[in-house]
Order: sequence, then structure tokens, then C-alpha cells
Amino acid sequence: MTDLVYPPIILIAKTFFKALGIRFDIVGTENLPRVGGAIIAINHTSYLDFALSGIPADRVDHRMVRFMAKDGIFKHRVAGPLMRGMHHIPVDRDAGSQAFRDAVRALKGGELVGVFPEATMSRSMEIKEIKSGAAGMAVSANVPLIPMIVFGGARLLSYGRRDLTRGRTVALTIGTPMYPNRSDDAEDVNKQLHQQLQQLLDETIDRYPKPTPQELAAPDGPWWLPARRGGTAPTLEEAEAIEIRVRAERAARKSPGDKGGNAGEGS
Repeated sequence: MTDLVYPPIILIAKTFFKALGIRFDIVGTENLPRVGGAIIAINHTSYLDFALSGIPADRVDHRMVRFMAKDGIFKHRVAGPLMRGMHHIPVDRDAGSQAFRDAVRALKGGELVGVFPEATMSRSMEIKEIKSGAAGMAVSANVPLIPMIVFGGARLLSYGRRDLTRGRTVALTIGTPMYPNRSDDAEDVNKQLHQQLQQLLDETIDRYPKPTPQELAAPDGPWWLPARRGGTAPTLEEAEAIEIRVRAERAARKSPGDKGGNAGEGS
């Protein structure tokens, strides 16, 4: 596969991260294959997760990850050509079978395919319920399923948050590959993947810099930490309630009968 677009985009991203003075703490790069296909299942808390989660693979023989992303991005007049040029995989959530086939084809062709099995960003900083597609693709392509945690990206750019303060830490942990096969129960594999991601998340938080006294005293406290780890992020249940409210507000804005005059606005 010829890559003319991806290498310069990677260089731009790395230059941006260097300008921000991001301290990368990466553990487990030995779990990424140097050749051959693999599914990388990644948690999702930041708009930068696509770029951040590609860093470990770049450090392993400059491998590139083909990410699965919602097809709306591919329709954007600027982002669309870039996404296609990097050979990422569009996902139509109403008809995902084509994306599944495209991903399996890429995996059989020896590519690394990045998947965010939670589908949407986690406001709780915890691992949300995950979809079963990642395990199914690994089985169909006969490749390993590799869990990965990215932690700290939310502090840079996430829901309602943008803070480009220099010197932030972003910690990434690549877990031991899983090798699901056709005889395995899909639900069990999905449960194992969730457990692996949860364990890796805790390991990553354990080595992440602890909040400073100033951060603890801030009005919103250490919002990037899960509540059960002493942070002020909403719990999974609270985050779900927020999601329901946000979806309802978004639907109201798009409704032709919206009295606020916002009919037709995007999300």
C-alpha cells in the first residue's frame, strides 16, 4: 500500500506534540507485532486519541495504524481527503458490514487496524460498555487482538476541554495480545477484552503523575481521574445520564419543529 499522505501527517503530529512538550510514558511496545496484521482495541477519552494511540506503532519500525472512524469525517471537505489518503476505514453505524469487510481485508493484508470499541468518548474516564466488532474482526482475519490504554489526552482536548499547557504527560499501555478463535464464545471474548482494558487502565493510572495540591484545590478538581480513583469525573452512571441529555438536546436542535430556530444545525 503506497503511503504519500500518512508520513507527513505523522511528522506534523509529532512536531505538534513536541512543541507542547508532551511527556510520553509508553509501556508494552513489545506487544505490537513488527510485521503482520493485528487489531488494536483502544479506550477513548480525547479528540486526540487517533494521533496519540498511533505513537507506539510508529516507534515499532515506523508502522502505521489504519483507524476505523465514523463516515461523517470522510465526508468533510478537508478531513475527508486526508482520511482517505491515510487509508483509514469509514464506518457507517447504520450499515457496518462494509467497514467490517474493509477492516478484515486490511488485516489480512498485514495492516494494523485501530478500533475504539466504546464507540464514543468516555466522560467518566472509565471503560464503557464495548462493542463486539473488534473480536469478530480478529477472528475473521486470524490476527491478534491487542488492548491499549491512552491516558492523559483528555487533559489536552476533550468534551468542553481544551488546555494546551506545556509539559503534560500522556501515558500509553499496550497489553498482552489476545488470540480469539471461532470456537470461542463472542460474549466471553468481549468480556475478557473489557477486563483487560480495565486492568490496563488501572495500571496506567497507577504510574500517571498524581494531582498537585493546586489541581486538587481547583473548583473542578482532578476531573481527568475516574471517581473511584479519587477524581471528580462523573461515574459511569452519571456519564450515561449526561449522554442521554446531550443526545436529546442535539436531536432537538436538528428537529424541524425546534422553536429555537436551530433546525438543520449539526452536532
